[in-house]
Amino acid sequence: MARLVIVANRVPNPDEQGNPRAGGLAVALGDVLVPGTIWLGWSGARAAVTSTVPRIVEDRDVTYATIDLGEADYRSYYQGFSNGTLWPLLHMMPGLTTYHREDYIGYRGVNRAFAQALAAMVDADDLIWIHDYQLLTVAAELRALGVQNRIGFFLHIPFAPPEIFEILPPAKEVLRALCANDVIGFQTEGDRTAFLACIKALLEIEPLPDGRFPIDGREVRTIVTPIGIDSEGFSRLAGRAVLRAETRRMTESLVGRALMIGVDRLDYTKGLPGRFGAYERFLASYPQHRRKISYLQIAALSRSDVEHYDELRNELSHKAGDINGAYSDFDWVPLRYMTRTASRTAIAGLYRVARIGLVTPLRDGMNLVAKEYVAAQNPADPGVLILSRFAGAAAEMTEAVLVNPFDVDEVANAIHIALTMSDDERLSRHDALLAKVYSSSAEAYCTSFVAALRDVRGIPAIELRYGGSTIKMRA
Repeated sequence: MARLVIVANRVPNPDEQGNPRAGGLAVALGDVLVPGTIWLGWSGARAAVTSTVPRIVEDRDVTYATIDLGEADYRSYYQGFSNGTLWPLLHMMPGLTTYHREDYIGYRGVNRAFAQALAAMVDADDLIWIHDYQLLTVAAELRALGVQNRIGFFLHIPFAPPEIFEILPPAKEVLRALCANDVIGFQTEGDRTAFLACIKALLEIEPLPDGRFPIDGREVRTIVTPIGIDSEGFSRLAGRAVLRAETRRMTESLVGRALMIGVDRLDYTKGLPGRFGAYERFLASYPQHRRKISYLQIAALSRSDVEHYDELRNELSHKAGDINGAYSDFDWVPLRYMTRTASRTAIAGLYRVARIGLVTPLRDGMNLVAKEYVAAQNPADPGVLILSRFAGAAAEMTEAVLVNPFDVDEVANAIHIALTMSDDERLSRHDALLAKVYSSSAEAYCTSFVAALRDVRGIPAIELRYGGSTIKMRA
């Protein structure tokens, strides 16, 4: 029987499966982590050289396979090309994009190491599902090794249009490598449209109206499968968490004030400086709400060894100090800002008691915080979601208060609207949002993508061009 083989940059800790601290991808893929599944990725450890022979851990009949990265490969693959080049470029921030050819060479080498480790583990009928921007060329490396399995790829972050993507010097080569997959999935129709525009502009291939396109004697299918959450599970978690001591302490500290919450990784794509600026504008423009609201921003540290992130952390610390210095009172601090990680249980409880969920990234593939906030609410007395138009979630969650995160006045006004919204409107918006969160669940995401991958027909005999060479594949 065909197994599902998941390939991602990181592998979840088996000890944390089902635990509130488990990572977002592990939670989203929980429905496919059935006996027989394999998950391959980086161990998180750095060694003298990158390994291609994985270490194996079996847990509940799921195989977790990890490889170590060499120190030099870590710098080129992870810090360099993945997070210094692809991350800002695909989020349409070319001004923050850097490119060094040696980083790309290192990236290709690590993707090759992933493929070599995987090729020795798969059976002929296994389905291979590759995840995200760190692994764009793994499928092509697998094909070069003679792997003829059905291979799918899902991009969790946005895709950039040709005008942005072609800034990348090896843009055509990366695109062609990505086309070694049989199925390529995106969060939104806009992301798929941008990718297909790149296929047309850079590879001079005309996609079909349904998103399929021919390349090198074969066909690639593109699909839109927005990632979701375990809505029922998260709702139950929030209901239990609201009774925990940490949630009660927060509620007591509010002394009747409304809580507004933001939860993000510390990343420049999340728009946190602008978000702080919008809150400052709100306090200045709507003095009637002072002392009646408390804003908690959790921004867990991320990629602290990348220069831009250290600068962002310093900027936010200064902004938080300025806001509190200007508006605090003896018994009121308007902004609480923390960079330490909080458990999913603690966050679920805080979502539950928060009158406003503030989710205003400058650009985001989906943003599951928005969906978690909605799922966590008390349906009899729900809070209001303020959501950036440029988050992938906005395509589905149209009943949120949608804002342009670049407009501090619009975001400030949205906070005022949320605080003064009638009970009937809050209930109506929440009912509609909750129905959508339930329908676009983690289970639906997994089911739709795997079904598309299973539907792929046998790979014909082809010659796949990649990296200046020709890869011969058997029928």
